[in-house]
Amino acid sequence: MLDFKWLKWVLSPALAAFSLNAHAVITLKIATIANGDMTIMQQLSSSYEQAHPDIKLEWHVMNDGELRKQVLSDMSSGKANFDVITVGTYEVPLWGQKGWLTPLENLPADYHVDDLLKPIRSALSWQDRLYALPFYGESSMTYYRKDLFTAKHLTMPDNPSWDEIKNLAAQLTDKSQGVYGLCLRGLAGWGDNVALVTTMANAYGAEWFDADWKPHLDSDEWRNVLKDYVFLQQNYGPPDAKSNSFGQNLKLFSQGKCAMWVDSTVAAGMVTNPQISMVADKVDFAPAPVAISANGSHWLWAWSLAVPQSSNQKAQAQAFITWATSPAYIQQVAQTVGWGAIPPGSRNSTYAEPHYLKLAPYAARVKQALETATPEQPTLFPVPYQGVQYVSIPGFDQMGDAVGKNISALLEGKMSLDEVLNANQQAVTAIYQAENH
Repeated sequence: MLDFKWLKWVLSPALAAFSLNAHAVITLKIATIANGDMTIMQQLSSSYEQAHPDIKLEWHVMNDGELRKQVLSDMSSGKANFDVITVGTYEVPLWGQKGWLTPLENLPADYHVDDLLKPIRSALSWQDRLYALPFYGESSMTYYRKDLFTAKHLTMPDNPSWDEIKNLAAQLTDKSQGVYGLCLRGLAGWGDNVALVTTMANAYGAEWFDADWKPHLDSDEWRNVLKDYVFLQQNYGPPDAKSNSFGQNLKLFSQGKCAMWVDSTVAAGMVTNPQISMVADKVDFAPAPVAISANGSHWLWAWSLAVPQSSNQKAQAQAFITWATSPAYIQQVAQTVGWGAIPPGSRNSTYAEPHYLKLAPYAARVKQALETATPEQPTLFPVPYQGVQYVSIPGFDQMGDAVGKNISALLEGKMSLDEVLNANQQAVTAIYQAENH
């Protein structure tokens, strides 16, 4: 009789290794931004891990600037530090073109890709291939205090112009009562003051580049834009406007200190929430202001999830971002947190949901802003670039930051209008030439 006991010593390590591999846990490293929607996603992601016991989610949460810097560094170097990255509409087409992102194809039928709002889907594509999935989208619009308008016997036009906003701000400003006629972004940065000012510029007939890629930052149109922007901020805006971004102006408006505010549509659910807004029942909405053109007068943006080509777990990463941006996920947020907390601006079905429409009197206005944004024709005259509040070319983040600092200096009185126009023209020209040498 043969003794096979020796076989146990040979096979045991192999069987153990097989067992471990069969139950190996894959860690997906996720680089994301610190905001309310992503906080909810992190809280709900435990249900994804329970349904996928072979997946562990590792969250790396950063502020806007840190996220952009870290992710850009990884993408350009080809490092595989993350399996899922949070990116915006500015980066996605550029990085898709460079081959840095994985094209998202063969999405499951229950994802309903055709339900994505068309402008958002287009902005996250390169040559009709989708490279990121949106978890929320936004445009910009005008918020105003209907009680203050009534008290002054004023009416907000259906489609206000910047001149009309200026006139209204003059009548609504009451600094003795701590009420400022108009709150606008003043913090320097391509995603802050430059985003707002560029929508003004588009409406005024200005442009960053002409049809031949010549920078146009010193034009008469830009002069009018910057002159009006500074006038509005200095005469009808809050003190220290140069430090105010979205969060600061949201707080001011919610505390009843802004009669009007032009900013992101994502604020709608916040300023109408009585738990965080003192004027929740006193808010109404209008389109973002126009001037001689409506093209590019309101921006388009989406924070989205993408899978880097450098990831070693592409299939698992795509499965996760499919879940996190799906109709089923929106339903899960609604059932767990409430319909008022669902990520807005990404899907048509959101704006057909009765529960959401009942809670969101602004829903139709937001959807209209998203659907009428013109990233493919952002200016009065034809230009060779896309993007409303940004120019979709490499280096624009540097251009925008440089221009933003100069606009801030103008607001503070540290530079003259002529100096700012010349400095902006020189900075954009130099950066563009360096990127296209």
